Amino acid sequence: MKKKIIITLLILAAINIPAFAKSSQPVFANHIEYMNLAWWKNFNDENLTNNLLKLYENNYDLKNAALKVKENEQAVKIQFANELPQIGLSGQLYRDMRSSMQQFGSMQIPSYAQYNYYLPITASYEVDIWGSNRLRTKSIKEQLEIVKQAERATYIALTSDFAADYYNLIRADEFLKIQNELIKTQEEIVSKVKDKYDIGLCTINDLLAEQRLLTILKEERNRHIKTRNTLIDTMRVYLSYSSGDIERSNYDNIVILTGIPAEYSTSIIENRPDYLQEQANIKRIGFDVKVARREFLPKFIIFGQIGLNAYHLDTLFNSASQMFSAGVLPSIDLFAGGRKIAMLKLKKFQYEEALNSYQKAILTGIKDMNSGLVEYNEAQENYKESAERLKMQRQTYFLAIDKQEIGSASDLDVLYAKEAYLMVKKDEVSNKINTIISTIGLYKAAGGIDLYKINENI
Repeated sequence: MKKKIIITLLILAAINIPAFAKSSQPVFANHIEYMNLAWWKNFNDENLTNNLLKLYENNYDLKNAALKVKENEQAVKIQFANELPQIGLSGQLYRDMRSSMQQFGSMQIPSYAQYNYYLPITASYEVDIWGSNRLRTKSIKEQLEIVKQAERATYIALTSDFAADYYNLIRADEFLKIQNELIKTQEEIVSKVKDKYDIGLCTINDLLAEQRLLTILKEERNRHIKTRNTLIDTMRVYLSYSSGDIERSNYDNIVILTGIPAEYSTSIIENRPDYLQEQANIKRIGFDVKVARREFLPKFIIFGQIGLNAYHLDTLFNSASQMFSAGVLPSIDLFAGGRKIAMLKLKKFQYEEALNSYQKAILTGIKDMNSGLVEYNEAQENYKESAERLKMQRQTYFLAIDKQEIGSASDLDVLYAKEAYLMVKKDEVSNKINTIISTIGLYKAAGGIDLYKINENI
């Protein structure tokens, strides 16, 4: 009875029964350090920081980037398993029925039927004399490094793009606020010009010009509303929201970062994800080239079997039924149709391509940094000029009010001065936001490094 139970267990072990794995927990973004929250806190905007945390928790691109890393980690394990011995059990239970046609010389074997119980454990191991399997594992590990840098690049791109949209949304809010004030002011101008026209103090062309300007201002307000709503919809996608508003700060509370170094070493690009990806890709293909060369060498596989082979169940565990075999199997391809030579050449071409991509990544990194610096410096200068112009226009507006109080200026003069002030105010708002966005662009070009500490990493 015990023998039958053992046989049953061995047969069940040999059958490949699919297992139902427990449902795994969903994979979330798992590199909060890639968010670089310490850098974003320099903007002194709690709403921005909170939104970035929601981005980390909810964004599907970050989740997929984490999943790609997990997938490639398993690929490394799969390749490493190829370096280890392979052991398997493949039992057989069959009934052999032979006819009497089998004959050995003058001796004829009569017809017979019998069971065969065959339970071998087979082991094989490719001796990695030339290190090919180890090189393949190293290649897969470099591929994993490429995917990790791609994940980091996703963090940098998403956080930078989200922050830029965040400040563009604040600009849209402020533009809409100013535009409403402009429309209100222009409506007053139209009303007063109409009064002048009614009493014959201006022409119909003067009135029509002011009315046309009013319609232009209203059209511009519609564009600002569209821009604001589009930005809100885009940011909802970032945060994986189906509806709801985006929490944001008031324009008057946002700050411009000052004291950021104006010059950087070109070695900064060594921190960029694209540079590190190309660097890892060169190593990966370098390993592949070595593997392709070693494919021309012979392989040696150690193999063996141990188990039971009997024709009767009651003799299955007898010493006569025990079997064992072992040996070394050398193999080499004498002719492969040029496949191995073509593979080696293919890998060499890929290596040259990887070197070119690496050099291009260096040039692209330098270009992005230089462009980022140019935009940052230009935005700063433009903001300073527009702030100075706004200051002068504010003085002009206040002078018009003072002149009105002493009777040397009309209400229309004050309204025109106010309208001019609001127009300049829009330029000042735009340039201030552009300065912040150019700072974000410089952060992105530097590979997500805190710009205040960027020269410390050289």
